[in-house]
Amino acid sequence: MIDFLKTAVDEALKSDNGHLDLFLRFLLGLSVQSNRRLLRGLLTQQDGNDQSNKEIVQYIKEKLEDNLSAERSINLFYCLNELNDQTLVKEIQTHLSKGSLSSGDFSPAQWSALVFVLLTSEEGPEEFELQKFKKSDECLSRLSAVIKTSRRALLNDCNLTDKSCSALAAILGADTNLKELNMNNNNLQDLGVKLLCTGLKNINCKLEILRLCNCSVTEEGYKALASALRSNPSHLKELDLTGNDPGQSGVKEISDLLQDPNCQLKTLSLCECRITEKQCGILTSALKSNLSHLRELNLSGNELGDSGVKHLCDVLKDSHCKLERLRLSNCSVTEEGYKALASALRSNPSHLIELDLTGNDPGQSGVKELSDLLQDPNCQLKTLRFLSAAADEACQYVERVVGKNPLLQRELKLIYHELGDTRVNQIAALLQDKHCRLNTLISLCGVRLFVSRVLVFVCSLDWILVAVSWFSCSLLDYSLDFTHGLTDTTRRSPISTDHHRPSKSLCYHSPADCLCSHVSVLTFLCVKL
Repeated sequence: MIDFLKTAVDEALKSDNGHLDLFLRFLLGLSVQSNRRLLRGLLTQQDGNDQSNKEIVQYIKEKLEDNLSAERSINLFYCLNELNDQTLVKEIQTHLSKGSLSSGDFSPAQWSALVFVLLTSEEGPEEFELQKFKKSDECLSRLSAVIKTSRRALLNDCNLTDKSCSALAAILGADTNLKELNMNNNNLQDLGVKLLCTGLKNINCKLEILRLCNCSVTEEGYKALASALRSNPSHLKELDLTGNDPGQSGVKEISDLLQDPNCQLKTLSLCECRITEKQCGILTSALKSNLSHLRELNLSGNELGDSGVKHLCDVLKDSHCKLERLRLSNCSVTEEGYKALASALRSNPSHLIELDLTGNDPGQSGVKELSDLLQDPNCQLKTLRFLSAAADEACQYVERVVGKNPLLQRELKLIYHELGDTRVNQIAALLQDKHCRLNTLISLCGVRLFVSRVLVFVCSLDWILVAVSWFSCSLLDYSLDFTHGLTDTTRRSPISTDHHRPSKSLCYHSPADCLCSHVSVLTFLCVKL
């Protein structure tokens, strides 16, 4: 009996299409003690059941160490289930429950067990995240069967190289559920991207989102991507190439792709890709020739300048433009670029709903030019972003407490509003931002604010403290001397503020980074130089 069962296992493993898989499971199920009576009369000799059961279980486990294909190994686990042996599966489930999979060195049988557990999980393989396991090329290769059945594969920040790309190309070229592939922050280089492109070209590839941020891709990789997507343009909707260097020809390759009427890209991110004003002109020229698909464009972190923004404005003015989100943070845009954007959006106000200009310099009127757009009933703009997260928190806070937008003010009073450390940091971020045109800040703070920290911020931002008042106080005999920041703490005569120093400096009598229980309220007036 045992020899017969071993032969059946061997024959099933030889099959390329798995046509013996169900037969093997059925046969092994019949071989257990509870079902052995069904075989009476068919077998002339019966082995001791317990011993033969253990022997065939061990034989199957030995086969699992042979680096079988995922399909064959999965069937062997179903066979072990028929034989009432779940030792390998329970071992892997223990690792999963403890979260210790990332630290273990697995045998081939354990890898197979992990694949089996993940594929048969009740939750289903909707999303696969490699960081939960081991961040390596080997782990990706071992778990490729799980990736193949997932809709989202999050493989970012996993120390992957071009070695993983062959396995991924095979997955992309197969009939899979995979719709999103995130490879951000892996050193794939051009070779890895070219390998991925063999899968992207395949007509079976249904990938919709591809993220390749900071993957060391150069113009050669850009060329391969553009070629692959022209070969199979109908599915990919989102492409993120943030942090890669397209070189001289990479932007042109992507631009040619955008001109293809079959290109379905809706979201394109070329953030921090060293794109120049000239390359921006090439990109916008392509966009003008095919305005029907792209909905989101991220060009943040590129030296576009006002000239580059004006090229984009030519696209925004077009009545056929369907662009909804435009991100231009840290693009060296000045007041002239802000005015061009405002003019373009006034001439075609119906589509853009989000504009990000964080980290640019609006000059005297840039903020007002664009803010006035929000009053236009035809304008669809819902989000106009000027500030970093911290500065935006401060802006919203100020608008709540004083009822005015601080970006449109020259003087700000925060009288009778307690400012904690977090709020101080946020307001400092707001003062630093070039979108903030405040030149006078009056604030009254409770003593639980570290006063010296406020003043260090003030003095580092071309601001000067010109007045201090206090009440209900008994100050310690200390003062702080600020010259471009906190420099010295010395004993001085009571309160002295110097209004005549030529640089951003001041003397301020305070508890010097310590809390004084007798001081209840401090008021300070700061003016920008």
